[in-house]
Amino acid sequence: MHFKEHQQIVLTAPVIGDEQEELKPGDVGTIIHIHRNQEAFVAEFFSLDGETIAIATVLPSQARPVTGSDLTHARTVPATA
Repeated sequence: MHFKEHQQIVLTAPVIGDEQEELKPGDVGTIIHIHRNQEAFVAEFFSLDGETIAIATVLPSQARPVTGSDLTHARTVPATA
């Protein structure tokens, strides 16, 4: 699967963010950097009001592209300082 910068992705596996945030399957993020040979990418995860919740390095096997049949779902996360 080929990913691109600024593409939205859906996690398919749990991922730990750079600041130890616990991201869960189904969380939606936006790719902000792709490592060489697409070995991994960096994605930013936002709250619904646009605040950054986490930045995480994600392996291609841990995500898939957003599709037209995906439904947005909300969950509460601990407040960030």
